[in-house]
Amino acid sequence: MSGRASAQSRPARVTIRDVARVAGVSIGTVSAVINRAGLVAPETLRHVQRCIAELGFEPNDAARSLKHGRVSSIGFIAPDLGNPFFAAIAEGVHQALFEADVLLVLCLTWADAEREAYYAKVLRGQRLSGVIYLSGSGFPSPALQQLAQRGPVVFVDERLPGIEAPFVQAANRTGARALARHVLEMGHRDLAIVGGPPRLSTGEQRLAGYREAIAGAGLDPDAVRMVAGDYTEASGHAAARALLAGRPRPTAILCANDLMAMGVIRHCREAGLRIPEDVSLTGFDDIPSAEGLDPPLTTVAQPARAMGRAAAQLLLHRIGVLAEPPGETEFPTVPRLRRSVAPPGRG
Repeated sequence: MSGRASAQSRPARVTIRDVARVAGVSIGTVSAVINRAGLVAPETLRHVQRCIAELGFEPNDAARSLKHGRVSSIGFIAPDLGNPFFAAIAEGVHQALFEADVLLVLCLTWADAEREAYYAKVLRGQRLSGVIYLSGSGFPSPALQQLAQRGPVVFVDERLPGIEAPFVQAANRTGARALARHVLEMGHRDLAIVGGPPRLSTGEQRLAGYREAIAGAGLDPDAVRMVAGDYTEASGHAAARALLAGRPRPTAILCANDLMAMGVIRHCREAGLRIPEDVSLTGFDDIPSAEGLDPPLTTVAQPARAMGRAAAQLLLHRIGVLAEPPGETEFPTVPRLRRSVAPPGRG
């Protein structure tokens, strides 16, 4: 008896018909609002959305996916979210998928090639509609090649050799060249570079930009001291220890990302060296903390959230969810000239 009473007292599930009746619109209009399909006047859209909220209506996502052929989930393979640049890309991906009513399946690899291959293999066996791939290793595993052959894959930030897939990127080479040119114009001739991982396309492009600027200033790029890092603060710290131990010290260090520049800053403080009086410093990415450093870091800004959003929109277009592709898939980079670079010889 108590079971019948509970069943009778349980409120009925609010349906799309209930929303249409309360809102005074057709079921088709409510469906268009829910599915973001078709043209709905802004005032009507807001009115229906208020009615949905007031009634507590929850669309049956599984039923909608079956009825409309809508995708349910997309995989995103990324190195980690501790790097603010990667985290911002992930936010852009998530926002675009949320707006399209698509679930994000996040897989973190910690830039490990074996984990990247593992997740590519795992996602290949899932009922996903596509995958967005941000490599931290630069290794095109057989599992990834099979994943790209089986279904839609979009690369963001890093391109992998031997795999044909659409690619969303920033103008790394242009930004690095402009930044190095600024350092050279400030009078520096004894430069050092903390490069990115040699296998990654971003590291290669930034190094190429630095070398072009150095050659353009009449210097020999091969004579510039360089230590390869892995885009972590710890690798920047280790590189600075190696570069600043001998004599003569470089008067400026170009770092292939902001986290490695922060590692250089930490070593300089430990060694009693001042920035920029003893050594000028640059980064790349313009992560949120870059401007708040002491001194503020000269770096290159690239629109991470916009890149992530474009990658998601490109994939959604390829699988038929969005009618139009994103307007931009190669984004400009902008030098941010701050106080971490000054003319040499002030120390």
